[in-house]
Amino acid sequence: MGKRKSAKKPGSKRKQEPLQTNFNCLFCNGVKAILCKIDKIEGVGSVSCKLCGTKWSCSIGDLDEAVDIYSYWVDACEEVAAEQYGTSTGAVSRSRR
Repeated sequence: MGKRKSAKKPGSKRKQEPLQTNFNCLFCNGVKAILCKIDKIEGVGSVSCKLCGTKWSCSIGDLDEAVDIYSYWVDACEEVAAEQYGTSTGAVSRSRR
C-alpha cells in the first residue's frame, strides 16, 4: 500500500508595512522633513516642515491616511503654482469621496 499524502501547510501571509508619515519638502527640499499629523476627532489633517516651517491643513475623511494628506498638499501647491504662473502641470483634478 502507498503512503497517505499529507496536506500542505498554508503559506504565511506577508506582514503589511505601515504607511510612511515623513516626506520630502517641496519648498526647502528637506529629506523626510515633512511630518503629517491626523486628528480624526476634529477631522483635520496637517502638514508641517521641520526645517523651513511650512504649515498647511485640510479637512479629512474617515479613511484618509498621512500619505493622502501629503498628496492633497502637493495638489494644492500645484494649483497655486498654475494660477500664479499660468502654466498647466497636466495634473488631473481628483475629487474626494
